[in-house]
Amino acid sequence: MKNKFSLRVRIYMILAALVILTLMGGVVMLWYTFRIESAMTNLIEKDVAALGTAESLEMAIVNQKGLVSYYFLDKDPNWLKQLGEYRQMFKEKLEEAKLLTENEPQKKIIANIDQEYNLYVESKDRVIAFYQAGELEAGEKLHKQVRNRFFKIIELCDEYKNIHRNKVILAKNVSHNEAVQLRFFAITALLLITFLIISIGFILINRILRPIYRLAVEAGREANLGSSQDEIAVLAKNVRELINNFDHTHIELEKSREHLLQTEKMALVGQLAAGMAHSIRNPFTSVKMRLFSLERSQNITETQHDDINVISDEIRHMDTIVQNFLEFSRPPRLKMQKISPSHIIDLAIQLLEHRIKSYDVTVNVARGKPLSEINGDPEQLKEVIVNLIVNACEAMDRGGLITIYENEIFDASIGKSAVLKISDNGPGIPEAIVGKIMEPFFTTKEEGTGLGLSIVSRIIKEHAGRIDIESKEGEGTTFKITLPIKDRNKGKRF
Repeated sequence: MKNKFSLRVRIYMILAALVILTLMGGVVMLWYTFRIESAMTNLIEKDVAALGTAESLEMAIVNQKGLVSYYFLDKDPNWLKQLGEYRQMFKEKLEEAKLLTENEPQKKIIANIDQEYNLYVESKDRVIAFYQAGELEAGEKLHKQVRNRFFKIIELCDEYKNIHRNKVILAKNVSHNEAVQLRFFAITALLLITFLIISIGFILINRILRPIYRLAVEAGREANLGSSQDEIAVLAKNVRELINNFDHTHIELEKSREHLLQTEKMALVGQLAAGMAHSIRNPFTSVKMRLFSLERSQNITETQHDDINVISDEIRHMDTIVQNFLEFSRPPRLKMQKISPSHIIDLAIQLLEHRIKSYDVTVNVARGKPLSEINGDPEQLKEVIVNLIVNACEAMDRGGLITIYENEIFDASIGKSAVLKISDNGPGIPEAIVGKIMEPFFTTKEEGTGLGLSIVSRIIKEHAGRIDIESKEGEGTTFKITLPIKDRNKGKRF
């Protein structure tokens, strides 16, 4: 039997027994309270009311007793008026008593009271008539006979009172017996609960506390656990130290891993940057100088002048991209100023005008009014918009629609914010890689570096904003940028 059930099952069984016993005790208590309440209700509603009615009958008949004598003495008609009031009171209380009768003995007593009272009233009226007619001797004689009926009525009222008094005593005895039984059940339940508590205490001591003590002794061997120390506290302390050591080791491992990844990334970036610096930036510088010289030395038309400006902007843009690539691991210092995101959108579209036409892509801007100014770096934010538009153009290959939605909202985590949604109707992004496209060096392009969207994400985070991606394969992609309108970066160093 000892090994038939596991420790957990035995504890559960004892706890279940405690719960069931407690519930049963509660149900029994409720049942007995309802029974006691029922007995007391019957006592209050009927027997106590009947006792009160009997008392009122006695009082009404007693008050009638001397009023005729008072009238005989001073002939004041007010005594007869009061007599009539007490008679009416007696009749009302008698009717109440009739409604409260429950059995034949009670009804018989009430009927006798009614009969005797009618004879009593009739005799009293005859006494009053004698007195009013001046036949005093006859009135006094009859008045003495009426007293016998008075005492008869009093006796019947006492008998009626005794019946209900006995019922009250009976209800009291019943209530006492119920209370005794309730105490018996309560004591029995307490004994059973005490036994179960002792049982679970025995199990806890022998199956839990002693093993914990032995474990605490082993764990705290160096601390020399004494009898006055709490073994659970000692064990908890050692476990916490173990957890702290584990957490510290885990953190150090994570730091080492991050440092290793950063080192590998920096090595790769260094290799790529060295090649790009010699292969791209120097030719860009030469092209820019030749364009500048060509513009100064030749008589060019206005259209040619615009073309040269666009070429210069594109070269400067590519140079900025290369610079961002070179400084990916060492982000540039932001040059913050007040600017509207709507203005940045317009600058980016103007800069990409020829490229957008080359892809045969249509760009629509859904704008009610220009967005409020934010605190940001215009060049960095323009880089974000340019990168997202170029990616959308490349994803759609030839043709397609890019829609830029502008809106202002209240974001729970950022506050009042400017929202830019850049949506395209391209092929969308497969669900399996949506969560990876912001990671450095992740790309699906054969000649891509995988840094564009990671730089976009970094720039938005540096502006205390957030970028979200909504994409479904075959239905296009939406990049949602949320930037705080209020300056949340005040006092922050970049």
